[in-house]
Amino acid sequence: MTPEDAARLPYRPCVGVVLANPAGLIFAGERIDTPGAWQMPQGGIDEGEAPRTTALRELREETGVTADLVDCEAETAEWITYDLPPHLLGRVWKGRYRGQQQRWFLLRYLGRDDQIDLEAEHPEFSRWQWMAPDDLVAAIVPFKQAVYTQVIDSFREKL
Repeated sequence: MTPEDAARLPYRPCVGVVLANPAGLIFAGERIDTPGAWQMPQGGIDEGEAPRTTALRELREETGVTADLVDCEAETAEWITYDLPPHLLGRVWKGRYRGQQQRWFLLRYLGRDDQIDLEAEHPEFSRWQWMAPDDLVAAIVPFKQAVYTQVIDSFREKL
């Protein structure tokens, strides 16, 4: 795919969840399909679905955490975009998108660690841990680090 072809592709509408515990540490899951790659819960917005609804759905699907176990404390004011690196263009999302346009939510976790359950219908994470914000940014795949830095910085005073 040429750079011109990629530039004509739209961004995939998506949400991301910063699930923070009371100590300000953030949930990070290691991707099943990419060992060593850590990320926060995220996923695509279904047709007609509100971003906050998507955030709660994705959180439940990926971590087993239900809406009654979180307080929504903040969301990013702007959509945050990133482009896929060239080696992933045309391979991810059936080649329909050049990257993602994301709305991020800071959700405070009110539950216990044993209430987090990665066994879902379509599991995405092999394991999880609580991470300090800057450690999480350092553990993210390089092409998403700028997005994670922007997200963490926008929520830092609430963490």
